[in-house]
Amino acid sequence: MKVLHDTGLDRAAEFMRVNGRLIDRHRFALHFRGGPAGPVLAALRAYENPDGGYGHALEPDLRGEGSQPVPAQHALDFLHEAGADGDPAVTRIGDYLTSITAPGGGVPFVLPSVRDTPHAPWWQTPDDPPGNINPTGTLAGMLHRAGSVHPWLGPATEFCWRHLEHADAAPGPYDALSILTFLDHVPDRDRAEAAFTRLRDALAAPVALDPHDEGAEHLPLDFAPHPDGHGRRLFTADVIDAHLDALIDAQDDDGGWDVPFPIWTPITRPEWRGFITVERLRTLRAYGRLKP
Repeated sequence: MKVLHDTGLDRAAEFMRVNGRLIDRHRFALHFRGGPAGPVLAALRAYENPDGGYGHALEPDLRGEGSQPVPAQHALDFLHEAGADGDPAVTRIGDYLTSITAPGGGVPFVLPSVRDTPHAPWWQTPDDPPGNINPTGTLAGMLHRAGSVHPWLGPATEFCWRHLEHADAAPGPYDALSILTFLDHVPDRDRAEAAFTRLRDALAAPVALDPHDEGAEHLPLDFAPHPDGHGRRLFTADVIDAHLDALIDAQDDDGGWDVPFPIWTPITRPEWRGFITVERLRTLRAYGRLKP
């Protein structure tokens, strides 16, 4: 069993100093250097808009200033990491989501306003986009995790349950990730367990199990970044161990981890690599593979 020792963590720290966004440098300090949460929250405020949503490339592939649904899930994750589930920003995110919710209770994957801003080519939408399980499931799950009682959560949760009960096709990888986040945190645990049991094989279908498949965009640790969620139950211990070993081997000479998806404009690679490096280290620590 491989572990990442002090030298690997020190190399990652230097990578973050050279390449990471300010918010990710503060996240690294919070998680791995005993840093305070305040700087993470202060850095996050710069991405927030007056409508309660987030833009300004908090999601690196959405370069525009205006709010979009997916950056809100990044914000909720960073707030949670900083121990700030009770921050007023959580309520403001609920207000923003209410303002963009489609009929039926779900929020679209991306809003048509994306067309007027720099963005990766895969962010496409019709003129009147419907609600989508991605990102509604992730957003609802994260708000439940935060203990929110925002009125948006009721209809959004019912939207997710309807999707899970009536979906007639295997989910794509991002839909599967959103479903797993929802199932991890929705309060009705019996219903979540029943849904997971019914959908287990379909949720695992988009994942490449070979840890040396360099062309794979979605690997088991993306679905199981920590050992406590439903995603971990999709894979055997041997598969997880092999991927943890491969994750340690994948640390680049510069100390960071690279991204497996296309880079459409140069600035996004270092931005994503800083984010991914923090996430990879958090996964290694969650599985006991980080030994500083």
